[in-house]
Amino acid sequence: MRYLFFMLIFVQSLVSCQGTGDTETTRFVVKLDEELAVSSLDGRLLLMFSTEEDGEPRFQISSGTDTQLIFGMNVEGLKPGESLVFDPESPGHPIAKLSEMPAGTYNVQALLHVYETFNLSTGQTVKLPMDNGEGQQWNTSPGNVYNTPVKVEVKKGGLVTIVIDQMIPEITPPEDTEWIKHIKIRSERLSEFWGRDMYLGAHVLLPKGFEEHPEANYPLMIFHGHFPKDFGGFRTTPPDPELKPEYSERFGVNGYNITEQQEAYDFYQRWIDEEFPRFIIIQIQHPTPYYDDSYAVNSANQGPYGDAITYELIPYIEKQFRGIGEGWSRFLYGGSTGGWEALAVQVMYPEEYNGCFAACPDPIDFRAYCLTNIYEDENAYYYTGQHDSLEVPARRDYLGHISTTVKRENQLELVLGDKSRSGQQWDIWEATYSPQGDDGYPQRIWDKRSGVINKDVAQYWKENYDLRYILERDWGRLGDKLKGKIHIYCGDMDNYYLNNAVYLMEDFLESTTDPYYEGEVDYGDRAEHCWNGDQENPNHISRLRYNSMYVPKIMERIEKSAPEGADLSSWRYQ
Repeated sequence: MRYLFFMLIFVQSLVSCQGTGDTETTRFVVKLDEELAVSSLDGRLLLMFSTEEDGEPRFQISSGTDTQLIFGMNVEGLKPGESLVFDPESPGHPIAKLSEMPAGTYNVQALLHVYETFNLSTGQTVKLPMDNGEGQQWNTSPGNVYNTPVKVEVKKGGLVTIVIDQMIPEITPPEDTEWIKHIKIRSERLSEFWGRDMYLGAHVLLPKGFEEHPEANYPLMIFHGHFPKDFGGFRTTPPDPELKPEYSERFGVNGYNITEQQEAYDFYQRWIDEEFPRFIIIQIQHPTPYYDDSYAVNSANQGPYGDAITYELIPYIEKQFRGIGEGWSRFLYGGSTGGWEALAVQVMYPEEYNGCFAACPDPIDFRAYCLTNIYEDENAYYYTGQHDSLEVPARRDYLGHISTTVKRENQLELVLGDKSRSGQQWDIWEATYSPQGDDGYPQRIWDKRSGVINKDVAQYWKENYDLRYILERDWGRLGDKLKGKIHIYCGDMDNYYLNNAVYLMEDFLESTTDPYYEGEVDYGDRAEHCWNGDQENPNHISRLRYNSMYVPKIMERIEKSAPEGADLSSWRYQ
């Protein structure tokens, strides 16, 4: 849903003491301004409180201990001029419910994450947020409405009224350049499933000499990962000399923004070098109403994204930009979500692609779904003993320091949206892997409040998306088709414990495959998330070199596996 940008200069916040004393619950009222340029809105209404002096609360929400406060409720048919009172039981993060909101002075902001209605081909009707070019980000999605933060003294027994009077504007798409082209196509498969027009896109990096060599046809490298606003990691000019150095807290590196620009420029220099192999590289856009990308496989809840990408998007790009268009000439790579996708797509379409390079993949064996075994554990939130329990961690650093837990992350997701509609990590796994419920939404792998695991849903996950199990189950059929194609890399101190599933996959690949898989599994010592196989450079550098670091391995694979008569010369300009 697209809306015209509208801004009013008036934001109202009224605080008054009512009732008999401080023991009464504060009432929070959110109103749509009468002049807001909308008709009627469905969605998730979010109310946020921040003690930070600067910035907007919508950008200060996280699952870590530095998060500000957020509460959520569903909205249907809200019209300009109408108000809603937040239920005292409205779920919150990190506070469990709104009635427990402490008194104090806050910057307060409300935002309505707008839902659209989809009439699915399965017969159900669901309400979900449509991506509007931002990659499914609730706090920046065009068409969402909000208010400028206002400072409010919250008192027990008081009344707080917030007027929503602004709308997030549309995004200007990137323009084509000499090197990078942008394409967008309507997918027939996805449009049929969702009951409305649905699109796939890609940013296409063309090789040196593309225009000068119309006779050339090129191999294709497909980078999987989170929603790319444009082709990342490619820059035709040196770093901006006026750029002010920024410190990266994640990597402990000063001036990391300059490093990023330098690495992007260095890649351009390699790309135009006469000795560099000529490829087409694409970074694809496939956001869904559940997340910033689809996980690139067919799904009961998201539709046939695997088929749409493989049989619609890829052939279209190859036709438009002279790709070779054969399975031996296509290669998959990516990290994290993209790592899982690269491996999953190779497994699901074994002859359509000739190799995957999967870095720090999301869980590829659900016996190690991060730190949960969904088949044997009863609860995803707690390690339980006879007399006590301990919360399951969700994130650590390379020294093992814990920054959040599985329960805490799921609590935030439940605030952002029920029915797997948060647009966050645990919910997209659910939307991708789960069977569809009678109401049209994904069936829960576990109860979102208690953490109790649904074993029937776990079994469905196992049969359809547990990549290690699928490979072991079907190796007799897949083994010959996948020989030499599987390459997996992970840091042994991955922040999300993803190395645990890689260990289990390695056990199968190295010890029980017949025929032998002839691939590679490698680990980075003390390396955190996004380690991608580079044993020479620190992680903050190697993560910026995805687009070229696997090229030597791909060239070796082509030499070894290209069929007789394959085009091995035109793209080398020979």
